[in-house]
Amino acid sequence: MAVDTELHELASPAFTHAIPALLEVYEAAMRPPPGQLPGRSAVMRGHALQPGFRCVVATRDDHAVGFAYALHGVEGQWWHDVVTEGMRARGRRGHLRRYLTDPLEIAEVHVHPDAQNQGIGRRMLYLLCADRPERTAVLSTRSGPSPARHLYRSCGFIELLDPFFFPGSPEQPFSIMAARLPLPARGQERSRGRSPWWPWTG
Repeated sequence: MAVDTELHELASPAFTHAIPALLEVYEAAMRPPPGQLPGRSAVMRGHALQPGFRCVVATRDDHAVGFAYALHGVEGQWWHDVVTEGMRARGRRGHLRRYLTDPLEIAEVHVHPDAQNQGIGRRMLYLLCADRPERTAVLSTRSGPSPARHLYRSCGFIELLDPFFFPGSPEQPFSIMAARLPLPARGQERSRGRSPWWPWTG
């Protein structure tokens, strides 16, 4: 665990203001095509307006080194509807009732490569899921062995659908994962509180 890394919660307006700095973390961690970033920014701005939105940011020396955010999953949201239809098509109605009736939808969890393998992702995930009213947490991550998938499994997530292909990404398989809330007790973290903004430079 990196002792010099602090966790903070951002309310929706501060999150929206912080998107340029957070996209730097996203770009470093995910290496997306450059043309994808404006669309990602628009998606993040839209997510900030959804019910139950919560964002956790990891900072080091007032720079963002990681972020995670989630929202309450409801019918009418793109991810929720696509996954629900996929589960119905695959005959997973039991999983659908058990895990997507009242879910916390974890949209993003990213750590800058320079700060990975220091427990930051786990700390953010636990804080993101702490004291939530929802019964379950759900997410999607790329199929196959990866540090992210190992993290989620170690925090109690199981695979509901694997592989799963989102519309527009037929070449990239994903795993739909879910866990009961609260997550297992180990590793829970406390935030240093909400703040409207920090003067991050990247």
